[in-house]
Amino acid sequence: MRQGTHRHRWRTLLAVTATVVLTAAGLAGIRMAYAAVGAVTLAATAGCGKSPGLNSGTHTIQSNGKSRTFILRVPANYNNNNPYRLIFGFHWRGGTMNDVASGGSSGSTWAYYGMQEQSNNSAILVAPQGFGNGWANSGGEDVTFVDDMIRTIDNALCVDTTQRFALGFSYGGGMSYALACARATVFRAVAVYSGAQLSGCSGGTQPIAYFGMHGISDNVLNISQGRSLRDTFVRNNGCAGQNPREPSQGSGTHVTTLYSCRAGYPVQWAAYDSGHGPGPVDGCSGCEDGARTWTKGEVWRFFAQFQGPPPTPDPTTPPPDPTGKRLRGEASGRCLDVSGASSANGAQAQIWDCHTNANQQFSQNGAALQVMGKCLDTPANAAAGTRVQIWDCHGGANQQWNLNSNSTISNAQSGLCLDVNGAGTANGTAVVVWNCHTGANQRWARA
Repeated sequence: MRQGTHRHRWRTLLAVTATVVLTAAGLAGIRMAYAAVGAVTLAATAGCGKSPGLNSGTHTIQSNGKSRTFILRVPANYNNNNPYRLIFGFHWRGGTMNDVASGGSSGSTWAYYGMQEQSNNSAILVAPQGFGNGWANSGGEDVTFVDDMIRTIDNALCVDTTQRFALGFSYGGGMSYALACARATVFRAVAVYSGAQLSGCSGGTQPIAYFGMHGISDNVLNISQGRSLRDTFVRNNGCAGQNPREPSQGSGTHVTTLYSCRAGYPVQWAAYDSGHGPGPVDGCSGCEDGARTWTKGEVWRFFAQFQGPPPTPDPTTPPPDPTGKRLRGEASGRCLDVSGASSANGAQAQIWDCHTNANQQFSQNGAALQVMGKCLDTPANAAAGTRVQIWDCHGGANQQWNLNSNSTISNAQSGLCLDVNGAGTANGTAVVVWNCHTGANQRWARA
């Protein structure tokens, strides 16, 4: 479906030791068994235990002094003592709340991106209306609108505050991403179909469960934009970096990748052989059909795995080092240093007399080594002898480093070790990656 038109047809397993990649063919006939994430702790709202203050239908509220509208669906046989999941579905550019709530030409099986069918009356569903049929989120007004809807619904209905979710396609995906950035502690998870950073990203540093889906042939919002959104939460969620497999053009299938992340904050990515649309159908190139798409089932399983709030950090696991420490080379006695104290992408690593300036202060965040707001990096698939540099953090495997028990530091993608070139000891000697041999020019210590 192209943005601005009215075509309406259109899992996370807790990986313990490795990332699992599943092809669509491998999923045929298999019902994924998701592990419950987090303790079962219901946090009920003021609307619990009293007669419902809102009914299914269209509602208008005031937000930032403006009238804003949304469609609400209350579960059949609503029980005011049962805290329900709350799911927001955001329309695309040119779409409307009615398109989301009705399912368009695909009908009720695709209502709320299929969540009405999949939830089977276990969730309260919301389809908000954006200004100009979009989600520009000027000055954060659309995020505020969501805040006001939540407040209104919480006061009127029984909601589990640990079970709020958002999803949307295209512009609606951008809005869901904006909520992941700005309201990571309000929402448990988001799902983004064919999204891009269209509605801003205020904050964007906290973890939240994230599921991104994108067509490899999307000519409206290129898949690279969807990958960029995903990588924000690969980084925030402490996931092991990798380059997920994606289907080939003409394969008529999809590939789902499950990242290995911090407990309670999974990241899932599904690339599919299709264009710009939220309802691809395997084995039917270019088809968009909400009744037959695999996306609604995968999104529901991703949401339904959560049975409570994220777990609190394990007290035995040290948090990221916020202050940074130097890394001193054993052979030279000098420290890992960014040349010229430059924070530009591509600034190269070297050794230099140890000092206390920012260009020698490396903090560990997950498997990343960060300095001056950048990450220690090698070019993708670097060979032995490649110069180490800094680059914008993106969570890729080429920015992931293993601090080994033998004092070496190895790159997760290449397996090569951080090495002082030629075993040099002089100021300005280049730092490269090289075949690991545990020599003194490959051994480092915090200083």
